[in-house]
Amino acid sequence: MNFVKTGMLIAAITALFLGVGFLIGGEAGMLIALVVAIAMNGFAYWNSDKMVLRMYGAREVGMADAPEFVGLVQDLATRAGLPMPRVYLIDTPQPNAFATGRNPENAAVAATTGLMRIMTREELAGVMAHELAHIRNRDTLIMTITATIAGAISMLANFALFFGGNRNNNMGIIGTLALMILAPFAAMLVQMAISRTREYSADQAGGEICGNPEWLASALLKLEKGAAHIDNEVAERNPASASMFIINPLHGRGADNLFSTHPATANRVARLRELAASVFTGSGRAARRSADVPLRTGGAVPHTRPGKTSGKRKGPWS
Repeated sequence: MNFVKTGMLIAAITALFLGVGFLIGGEAGMLIALVVAIAMNGFAYWNSDKMVLRMYGAREVGMADAPEFVGLVQDLATRAGLPMPRVYLIDTPQPNAFATGRNPENAAVAATTGLMRIMTREELAGVMAHELAHIRNRDTLIMTITATIAGAISMLANFALFFGGNRNNNMGIIGTLALMILAPFAAMLVQMAISRTREYSADQAGGEICGNPEWLASALLKLEKGAAHIDNEVAERNPASASMFIINPLHGRGADNLFSTHPATANRVARLRELAASVFTGSGRAARRSADVPLRTGGAVPHTRPGKTSGKRKGPWS
């Protein structure tokens, strides 16, 4: 059902893009908008992962750099039936994470140093399982295409003022100004609706991948508190990328409504705890035994030490 809803929303935002093109330049404008949409989606399909990782200054790590973290992702990827994604760290104090890539074979997961500081090993497993669920569900591609079209709509709406005198444009100055305001707003609403739908699906799948939905529920509560008090300056400058993160990195967010890129954390936690209750009671005994199998031996994930570049390493992120 979620995939059907997502498909309908993507169709809606694409139609909005074409409609804006038509209002600005008539049939020729719509055709140009269609060509631009295809070109931008094609470019985003092949390059979006590189662009977003570069934008956030992500650094790729391997077993030699972060053995516990990379090993954890490797175990979870095996559980999810996925090829091993590339693993990145982002040096920012705000706890958060995201996944990107056009398909499971070309995927990447990224976590912030702030996330590594505050999470236990189990909570980190829940977070990374959520991101791997996005990869398995192809959400990374869906959200990239959506963000690209939303950005293109905003661009076209801004161009409307310059093309207001076109003979194919009968909107007038008031209609043009209304288009400049309403078109990006409508695109934002559709993008947010798609994001919320995919987050609920990834939460459920992530809880199943890590073996214990309570781990992800506990992580989400910590993430919400941390993200609310710590700025993510890159995300604030590029709000269209906010939907990629497990928790909204922007400030000023509210409840689970039309204006949120993510579902309310309380709603997500409640659903995960319902899932945990169904897994660990009655017919869920087999699943409980699976969840009790440790991913790897060891305790909590070591604390990070960002900025240290010399001396003996005391952890994979030092």
